[in-house]
Amino acid sequence: MALLKVKFNQKKRVKLAQGLWLMNWFSVFAGILVFSMGLFLKIELRKRSEVMDNSESHFVPNSLILVGILSCAFNGFAGKICYDSLDPAKFAKWKPMLKPYLALCCVFNMLIFFVALICFLMRGSLESTLAQGLKNGMKFYRDTDTPGRCFMKKTIDMLQIEFKCCGNNGYKDWFEIQWISNRYLDFSSKEVKDRIKSNVDGRYLVDGVPFSCCNPSSPRPCIQYQVTNNSAHYSYDYQTEELNLWRRGCREALLSYYSGMMSSMGAVILLVWLFEMSVMVGLRLLHTSLESIANPEDPECESEGWVLENNLKDTFKSALENLKKLGKFNQVDAGAEGAEGEEGGKTPAITTVS
Repeated sequence: MALLKVKFNQKKRVKLAQGLWLMNWFSVFAGILVFSMGLFLKIELRKRSEVMDNSESHFVPNSLILVGILSCAFNGFAGKICYDSLDPAKFAKWKPMLKPYLALCCVFNMLIFFVALICFLMRGSLESTLAQGLKNGMKFYRDTDTPGRCFMKKTIDMLQIEFKCCGNNGYKDWFEIQWISNRYLDFSSKEVKDRIKSNVDGRYLVDGVPFSCCNPSSPRPCIQYQVTNNSAHYSYDYQTEELNLWRRGCREALLSYYSGMMSSMGAVILLVWLFEMSVMVGLRLLHTSLESIANPEDPECESEGWVLENNLKDTFKSALENLKKLGKFNQVDAGAEGAEGEEGGKTPAITTVS
């Protein structure tokens, strides 16, 4: 028994073709939207590429761009088919292509669903990328005179101001690296010498943070240096007082920003996938209803359309049998080739009579 069998007359077939033509052009606009989302996400990721460890994060925007282009191509082609299906003479040239095209549509819809899933599942990969990238970026914060790193200070400062964050996981991350360049240190000062000597790696470490970590909404002037020294500031306790530094780390802030964006895009892609599935089902019904017309010379006669010629169970069994037959066919071919090789390798025995 066929799955989703529907009876059609000429009027219903025309309405189906017209409706599918309109839906396909909506899908083209949806493809443009998906392409635009991928382009926007790629630009947003490139803005902060200096604080990302690798290019794995670009897999999502590249996939969105690809899906958007394919959606425009597939649906534009399907729209042409639906338009020509109103004329039996024009539709005849598309008949041989419809089955391969519907098979490609199935693969394309699987790709759309996969892209929607990765939009939701890329959070873990993005988190590790940001964690290592921010850690490296903070190390190069002081290298304002080094080619290739001279803009890292500006990048980190703008990032912390824009996303209201400080450090990788928090403001204390700045205590573990030397973020002040040696050219701004007075090496004749005893304090500077003592700090450098007290560190195994010879770095100048301070319990201070860059100015971009300061919260301008705080009523108290920013305590940027000697953050953990209570005696250095009046009426101050860094363990209990609400610091006037941003509490949140930049890794968490960026992860929340990008994962929220990707989740929203994933939801849009799922809606596009549902719409594409409905278009594919409608195109299959149109295809089968036109093929099952008993008398092609009488376009007004009734016909039947279906999604699958048999039910799901029988279709699955038929697909398995076809795969088994294909496997046996390959085995027979391999066996025949081996036998021919053996026969070719044998040399006839020659007997001499003296």
